[in-house]
Amino acid sequence: MSNSNPLSPNSPVLLTPSLHVDDARKAIAGLVNDLITESRIRNAVGDIELVSLDQAINRILAEDLLSPIDVPAADNSAMDGYAFNGNCLETQDPDITLKVVGTAFAGKPYEGSIGQGECLKIMTGALMPPDCDTVIPQEFTSATSKGDSTIVTFQQSQLKRGENRRLAGEDLQCGKPAISAGRLLRPSDLGLAASLGIAELKVHRKLKVAILSSGDELRPLGQSLDAGSIYDSNRYSLTGLLNRLNLEIIDCGIVQDDPASLKAAFIAAATKADVLISSGGVSAGEADFTKQIMQELGDVGFWKIAMRPGRPMAFGVLKPIAESGAKHRTLFFGLPGNPVAVMVTFYQFVRSALLQLNGASQTEPLLTQAIAQTSIRKKPGRTEFQRAIMERGANGQPTVRITGSQGAGILRSMSEANCFVILNHEQGSVAAGDWVDVALFDGLL
Repeated sequence: MSNSNPLSPNSPVLLTPSLHVDDARKAIAGLVNDLITESRIRNAVGDIELVSLDQAINRILAEDLLSPIDVPAADNSAMDGYAFNGNCLETQDPDITLKVVGTAFAGKPYEGSIGQGECLKIMTGALMPPDCDTVIPQEFTSATSKGDSTIVTFQQSQLKRGENRRLAGEDLQCGKPAISAGRLLRPSDLGLAASLGIAELKVHRKLKVAILSSGDELRPLGQSLDAGSIYDSNRYSLTGLLNRLNLEIIDCGIVQDDPASLKAAFIAAATKADVLISSGGVSAGEADFTKQIMQELGDVGFWKIAMRPGRPMAFGVLKPIAESGAKHRTLFFGLPGNPVAVMVTFYQFVRSALLQLNGASQTEPLLTQAIAQTSIRKKPGRTEFQRAIMERGANGQPTVRITGSQGAGILRSMSEANCFVILNHEQGSVAAGDWVDVALFDGLL
């Protein structure tokens, strides 16, 4: 990269004390877009594959899914009631009386004809006879027996001609897009495809994402802890986050804090992965060698971001590794070592970049708002991501409360939370009762 690029260590934007969160997002999106437009990268991560519906959840749709049929395929009733010709509504008589001549069920259409003064008892989804264009809901009628016949009566003012009839192609027209390319496929999308008789979908190939943790103090699970050591939790958090996106994960394990080990691990990851995510080794400590290795293997920006938690972060690309035969550059994220900071920076920066690189059209998480149950202290000049619990208040309005201490190493604060309270860059302290921005961890669908 040239020094004019916002990721360059010599760029003016990186020489500022702390980079605004929005500027960091823009710089990342710009580089990812450059990678997408490079033909060699597009060939590496732009492959399309055909998968069955039961394998398509959280995959990115590669091409518009065109409906092979009209939905609905024919005019049908929108509810249980009585179908008739709406001509009878043009009378001045306030009461309409019709004779029931048969019944139509969903999947079992009525074969006869409907004349003037007649109607058909009809169930939701049943085909509308060609003689009928209106349905009166059953609950709006009164029915009486007259000999062998049933007579229904209702008030003319209760509906207009054409109501409660679903027209052929009203939901989807044959040949029109049912689901647009770039969609992160949800359960409802799979159901929609199945309703059209489509058993397979064209999706983008899963990105290959390598993860590693660096630090002499880290120990794998199952090994006893000695003085000053801790278990490595970051790879498990990252694995869970990546599995939510249904990506292919390459676990490169724990790497010791020495240049030779880090360089070998980075090279091994770059030969196999589209993206490398490391945790630890991006602060200013003497044993943090990531910057040194990246200057040898790629182009990277080392940032101090005006946010809490997650201030130190590295981002850039690894150059193609000649000895591996690889032709593509590998996207790189160097995340902080603190467990909460890893998850916050992933959520704010990495997730969107992975979705963008994998062809998704919607990459940014959606925000909502809730009422703060208590005051929250905050200094202007940085963006804060407070772990919190969002609930429905006594009056039905959404409320939110912080999960205690917000230290970057307190992973329990993430485990107990179901959302982030996002306090923006220029925002100050929040009073109890104020509305605040909230990003939910999980969606309903």
